[in-house]
Amino acid sequence: MVDLKASERILCALDTINTVEASALAKVLGPHVGGVKLGLEFFGANGPQGFMEVAKVQPNIFLDLKLHDIPNTVAKAITALMPLAPTIMTIHTAGGPAMMAAAAKAAQEAAAAVGCKRPMIVGVTILTSLDGDDLEAVGYQIPLAKQVVKMARLAKENGLDGVVCSSHEISLIKEACGKDFKLVVPGIRPAGSAVGDQKRIMTPYQAVELGADYLVIGRPITQADDPIMAAKNIAHEING
Repeated sequence: MVDLKASERILCALDTINTVEASALAKVLGPHVGGVKLGLEFFGANGPQGFMEVAKVQPNIFLDLKLHDIPNTVAKAITALMPLAPTIMTIHTAGGPAMMAAAAKAAQEAAAAVGCKRPMIVGVTILTSLDGDDLEAVGYQIPLAKQVVKMARLAKENGLDGVVCSSHEISLIKEACGKDFKLVVPGIRPAGSAVGDQKRIMTPYQAVELGADYLVIGRPITQADDPIMAAKNIAHEING
């Protein structure tokens, strides 16, 4: 497995629905990050056309739609999105084994059909905005960390490339699923930055030391006075 450079581990979340702003930010950050994340808000506002505008200046796009439906619907959604050629796509592991297996199969077949590289399909375990009390409130009966590992194992068994998880479950998942199982980690805050709405956070250096493959970082870069310098500083922090 080829080691990633520090900058290649950074996936910058473009926290805007403005296509012009997103494209401009993606362009200037291009040499300094591994890719950009476009989420549900952006895609809902701009659809595939907005995605393609950003892809003109930054082809490495993490399309974070967190698909969650019956297996057939998720498979068809992935097939429909494949012409966009995203680098990473998300589904919810809570959709179950059949849904995850259908997603993995659809990605393989659809990528071959349109002639693009198959995107990584990663499963969302537990959102980093949730903590143990939140899980108990919605009916989960086992501790948060054990639930995350259970979902990660299920994801690996059903063909997913990795999972989205909190930094606090990195070591547990790597131990359970192996070093080649990719971990995409949001809730990353460089030393001294604001926590925001995340409850389970960690610094970039700490997360990579534990085994994170990719770090999803938005506001500490996009809302910085100098986004390029912010991205460079994060890469420097990753390197210790």
